[in-house]
Amino acid sequence: MDNKNISVNNHARKMLAQNVAFTTFRILSGVIVTILFIILAFIIIKGASVLNWDFITTPPTDGMKGGGIWPAIVGTFYLMVGSALFAFPLGIMSGIYMNEYASHGKIVKFIRMMTNNLAGIPSIVFGLFGMSLFVNFFGFGDSILAGSLTLGLLALPLVIRTTEEALKAIPNSFREGSLALGATKLQTIWHVILPMGMPNIITGLILALGRVSGETAPILFTCAAYFLPQLPESVFDQCMALPYHLYVLATSGTDMDKQIPIAYGTALVLVIIILFVNLLANALRNYFQNKLKTN
Repeated sequence: MDNKNISVNNHARKMLAQNVAFTTFRILSGVIVTILFIILAFIIIKGASVLNWDFITTPPTDGMKGGGIWPAIVGTFYLMVGSALFAFPLGIMSGIYMNEYASHGKIVKFIRMMTNNLAGIPSIVFGLFGMSLFVNFFGFGDSILAGSLTLGLLALPLVIRTTEEALKAIPNSFREGSLALGATKLQTIWHVILPMGMPNIITGLILALGRVSGETAPILFTCAAYFLPQLPESVFDQCMALPYHLYVLATSGTDMDKQIPIAYGTALVLVIIILFVNLLANALRNYFQNKLKTN
């Protein structure tokens, strides 16, 4: 009887601890979601007053006290695409090499540790490095090319680690089965491993692209223009970008009463762009997941 009571009491304590933990997690999740909605609502309320078609499709005028943000939108798009073209192929191939080809020794552990450290380095350090390497050493000057390469370096560690973890989660039985059927290692990776890991790889690409689109410090040293109403004509031109444009509007100028509403509108457009990119990437991830299920 005593043992039975002790068992019942232990079970009751475990259930109580579990309920307390779950309740705490629910409260914390609710607080985080509430904070997120408050921030979004604040930006929407403040920025909706200036958001219209002319604001999106016209260049800034009157020293950025009027007009729209079209050059900043185009510049942000160029930088996102340029950084993705550099970071995504190189990062995915590096992740494949780290997980599928490299021997798991001390050198690989050291490279993995350094990759993790690079992912945590402040973005302004990447900006200074990009200025020294791409702007000055290679002679690209303040340009879209220099900014894209710098942002690509910023995103590269995250892409590598996400790709490696996505491939690591695939059981070795799939590799062994493919090799047993006569496929080469390259064919196994291309036709079996990559399609299975693609949904999780795309998640990493989303995170990397989201970080790149909102960075100010790297483009401040490599490509961002303070006021440039015309669109860039080549990758060696400077460009405006939404993060830096928002920073300029909020911190400098001659008429802050006119600039602050434009700053909120710029922030709202940047949030909408990031949301659109995430929705597009999620659609791609769902496509690959459904393709795996049908195959």
